[in-house]
Amino acid sequence: MTEALDALTRNPRLMAWLREVVELCKPEDVYACDGSAEEYRHLCDVLVKKGTFIPVAESSRPGSFLARSQPADAARFDDRTFIATSRMEEAGPTNNWVPYREMKLKLLRIFENCMERRTMYIVPFALGPLGSPFSRIGVQVTDSPYVVLHLALLSQVGLPVLEALGSDGEFIPCLHSVGAPLAPFQGDVTWPCARDQRHKYIVHFTEEPSVWSYGSGYAENAVLSKKCVALRLASCLARKEGWLAEHMALFGLTSPEGKTYYLAAGLPDGCGKTSLAMLRPSLPGWKVSCLGDDVAWLRLGEDGRLWAVNPEVGFLGQVRGMSHLSHPHLMETLEGNAIFTNTGLTSEGDVWWDDMGRPAATPVIDWQGEAWTMESGKTAAHPCATYAVSAAQCPVRDARWQDPAGVPVSALLLGVRRADTVPLVTQARDWEHGVFLGSTLAVEQAGSGRERSKVLLRDPFGMRLFCGYNLADYLAYWLSFKERAAEERLPKVFLVNWFREAEDGRLLWPGHGENTRVLQWIVERLEGQGGAVETPIGYLPSPEAIDLSGLALTAADASRLFEVDREEWGREVEGLARFYDEFGDRLPQALRRQLSILKERLGR
Repeated sequence: MTEALDALTRNPRLMAWLREVVELCKPEDVYACDGSAEEYRHLCDVLVKKGTFIPVAESSRPGSFLARSQPADAARFDDRTFIATSRMEEAGPTNNWVPYREMKLKLLRIFENCMERRTMYIVPFALGPLGSPFSRIGVQVTDSPYVVLHLALLSQVGLPVLEALGSDGEFIPCLHSVGAPLAPFQGDVTWPCARDQRHKYIVHFTEEPSVWSYGSGYAENAVLSKKCVALRLASCLARKEGWLAEHMALFGLTSPEGKTYYLAAGLPDGCGKTSLAMLRPSLPGWKVSCLGDDVAWLRLGEDGRLWAVNPEVGFLGQVRGMSHLSHPHLMETLEGNAIFTNTGLTSEGDVWWDDMGRPAATPVIDWQGEAWTMESGKTAAHPCATYAVSAAQCPVRDARWQDPAGVPVSALLLGVRRADTVPLVTQARDWEHGVFLGSTLAVEQAGSGRERSKVLLRDPFGMRLFCGYNLADYLAYWLSFKERAAEERLPKVFLVNWFREAEDGRLLWPGHGENTRVLQWIVERLEGQGGAVETPIGYLPSPEAIDLSGLALTAADASRLFEVDREEWGREVEGLARFYDEFGDRLPQALRRQLSILKERLGR
């Protein structure tokens, strides 16, 4: 085992850490991943033989597999996700804070002997194009081949990463175990994990930085390159080093005249990032090209503009709501070489989920391996069923998706999911007002049955769950870019709400490809053209500025889409004030000033 480590790397810090981890976890074998296609196929075969992977029919999706998790390990465990720092105020009120020393000692006890009679996989991974200013290297140690395969789809892995690391490069240590050591002669299960949720931990030591994950094999808890490093740890590194790590889609928008604009879209989960990043425009001559649908890293270039990359090379998301109507290009991406988890499986051997837009070839086996029909009274797929696939298969991948320099960002597109209050699209007056709009992002929480609870989850910039430090400091950091760059060089900021409803509960805006109509107005505003009217909340499209022809909208519907109701906004001001109070004096005064200005403009 020691010889295998000696042959792996010339980096003394990496070697020392790996020796510590082997001594702590006590694996039966150690395997260093090289990132080759042969290795990927071998691990797929291993999981098929174990029963973890079910091959999807080659005639449907060649090279694809379905996995079924334990019911107790089928979702992201936000309440078991922690930020461990020396001081609680560094984490802030929206993070689950734990004391650094106390949690480190606890995890050292928990991880002791956790990989007995299992293979330890060592996976060097890179986020951001290797050799670029954006690039960051991590090394994940895991006892899950399922996790190794996801890392291979989502990031650059293996020998090229080790070569880039060299003998003195820095890396982020990432330790993961499913938390299921095997006793002598004990048989394994298809999905090993800690069955008790209280025994699951996803802990970010942001001051080191490192991340430790225990007890879950579900991708969003266990694939540590994803949210753990690319957002939570990266957001902390970014603040120290002067860049941004954001929960944003990144896409190109090309006009009929052939000019391309790059937009970064920061929206909370469930608000349409993936749909935007792979949009099929309804307007003739417009094209959308995808760089990423979940994470964007941004930094100021020498020209004073913000430049961005998607640090990942694959897509991981939930299948819920994905169909050929809503996400045609994603569905095409998933036609082969994908890993699905907790979907249904048809009699023809293809994956299926309940809202994918076509009837199932019956009978269907549901995500728990049981027979399912439309009369079963439950869904065939778990609500958090996932897909993972390489971005190389995306039919609308942007030509610059791995450009080491990134792409220049012309506009920031922020979004909410609100049935009322927020119009279809609003432009910020300036950078400070744009950051204020970013601080107001919120998603309505579903109530029981068919009723909406009207409880808002405030989610600034869509980063509530993914910022590794105090959100008040995060917002102050966004504001600081006004002092670091000329405002005319910074992206213009827009706020969208695709989900406004009529009085009878109908969605007013058709969404999907018709969102191009809003994007067209945004481009016109970037060029100093599209008509706009000033309102208390910002600039809205003037009448006729957005082409609504051919849409099934009544005059009343169109009016409500762009309505600024002073009573609704009065309640919004009160709600924002309460949210701001959670951060006390740490909240930037500029945001309280913007809230006061809004209140005055509303005449309240």
